[in-house]
Amino acid sequence: MRILETGAAFALALTLGLVRAAPAAAQQPAAGEWAANGHDAFGTRYSPLTQITRENVRRLAVAWTYHTGDAAQSDDRTRFEATPLVVDGTMYVSTPLGRVIALDPATGAERWRYDAHAVRGDWGDPANRGVSTWFDAKAPAGAPCRRRVYVGTIDARIVALDARTGTPCGDFGQNGTVSLRRGLHIAPLYEEEYELTSPPAIVNGLVVTGSAVADNGRVNAASGEVRAYDARTGALRWTWDPVPRDSTDPAYATWRSGMGHVTGAANAWSIIAADSARDLVFVPTGSPSPDYYGGERVGDNRYGNSIVALRASTGKVVWSFQAVHHDLWDYDVAAPPVLATITHDGKRADVVLQTLKTGQLFVLDRDTGKPVFPVEERPVPASTVAGEHASPTQPFNRVIPPLSPQGMTLDDVWGPAPADRDACLAQIRPLRNDGVFTPPSLEGTLAVPSNVGGAHWGGLAFEPTRQLAIVPVNRIAAMVQLIPLEKFDTADARTNASRLGDQYTRMHGTPYVMRRRFLFGPSGLPCTKPPFGALVAIDLRTGAKAWEVPLGDLSLVDPKLSALSKTPLGAPNLGGPIVTAGGVVFIAATMDNSLRAFDAATGAELWRGALPAGGRATPMTYEVGGRQYVAIAVGGGDQWGKDDAIVTFALAR
Repeated sequence: MRILETGAAFALALTLGLVRAAPAAAQQPAAGEWAANGHDAFGTRYSPLTQITRENVRRLAVAWTYHTGDAAQSDDRTRFEATPLVVDGTMYVSTPLGRVIALDPATGAERWRYDAHAVRGDWGDPANRGVSTWFDAKAPAGAPCRRRVYVGTIDARIVALDARTGTPCGDFGQNGTVSLRRGLHIAPLYEEEYELTSPPAIVNGLVVTGSAVADNGRVNAASGEVRAYDARTGALRWTWDPVPRDSTDPAYATWRSGMGHVTGAANAWSIIAADSARDLVFVPTGSPSPDYYGGERVGDNRYGNSIVALRASTGKVVWSFQAVHHDLWDYDVAAPPVLATITHDGKRADVVLQTLKTGQLFVLDRDTGKPVFPVEERPVPASTVAGEHASPTQPFNRVIPPLSPQGMTLDDVWGPAPADRDACLAQIRPLRNDGVFTPPSLEGTLAVPSNVGGAHWGGLAFEPTRQLAIVPVNRIAAMVQLIPLEKFDTADARTNASRLGDQYTRMHGTPYVMRRRFLFGPSGLPCTKPPFGALVAIDLRTGAKAWEVPLGDLSLVDPKLSALSKTPLGAPNLGGPIVTAGGVVFIAATMDNSLRAFDAATGAELWRGALPAGGRATPMTYEVGGRQYVAIAVGGGDQWGKDDAIVTFALAR
């Protein structure tokens, strides 16, 4: 994750015994609210609001804009990726610099603000994706901290605040704060190796959190424990390490050789979903350290790159499904899991939906983790690197089609003009290219999908009426190369980094340096065929693709690009979608400074609202005073632009 996990590298290359479930309604927010990062604890990103429809969405206009003040105090990389919450008539939003702000959701007027004074530093992922909230039903009416707002800071603290005043809840941890750096199996070597960027899950009086780890710098990176704290007191209730340290763990034998059992990371840096009736949390885990060489962690490395169901009350593993065996591509399970109910084979099924950077969408039984749509192990290429033992197979869907291309031949190489295509061919011809899951190599490997996906951390939205999973994807190729230490030329690396946008990472504890870049031609456009970004809908009743449309328009970034291709260009994107009962999908995510509305039934683009910068966040919608609003955090950093605005739209009166 440290190596520009959330997409800053685009800027370098683009010159432009289970308890049965209660009904889902029991875990839904009050009407008109957006009470969790994904609207609800299930993470569906579905709102039942209907005031804004496919027929009237073109009447949306800016209702109010609020600036947090972060932009004047942060660098161009800082990412405002928060999804605001609206609960009990107040909007709550957090910022990358550790501030929490309460706003009037009808006007944007500030009610209070709190500053956690987060440590400034060279963070690998300088972002914050929002807050969580919990109502303490045992607290007397009117008591302080009866409703609490929890914020995770970049310097790995969780702070509990009184939702009415913004004052820290003194009974939580130490004066309202819990530090996640305490008690780790492997402590971080330096401040920026260990972060917190996503809000915790709240389930049955517990605050459950993962962490963000710089996972490509050394074999024994900081450990990625998932932990649960008492929501009132902040006392640690349990901890679970995705790298098994106990020989009795069923996954222990899948970490062999060298430093297999002292490996770090495999952390959960994305959003955790919760099913309180089942007493389960669903944890998406990342890659073990380091990302691109696994010679010191031979085996499948189970629990890494997985969806793991933990008993919420104890932290014990109930089931796990590994999406990528022995990861060598930085294919973290980066998207939030979504808990949905679908109709399959004529029966209702409670499932977990999980999108992946590999371009796969897995649908898993919520109680057992078994695939609802069949998944098979297919042979994939072997590694040619000394000391590496790539998994001989990887899991693939047999019914659900890939969300993005699963490889690229020389015939697929694209450029808007012959000179562009020739330059792309010159980059790609020398690379090892044996299809998806080709391991990193000494000569360089073509990676399609790239480390930002395929499907990315933006995740999916679930539309229950049509039973659609709606997913944004990228279609950008990359190259990855391992350079033996004795052949690494520091001066040459500096030249390539400035000329080609290469990234270099010394993977300490291995004999290699990792080199990586996205593949672009002289025009600044990708070497892959457009559209470079797309929005895809999968019908979960059948597993078939319902529709697919380009997402974004790079010609809005540079009008000259409109003449370069007759095909819609789309745009690289990072950020998630939402969907409403009004039949509208909302998503920003792209580099072209836009919030868009799509028809959930057909994928047709219905409306585009201009933003002051890119919205590299997931929007939300709420209703207050009889009026429905749609809000988005603006200012994604890098090519998404610098800003610190909450921009809120509503139907023009």
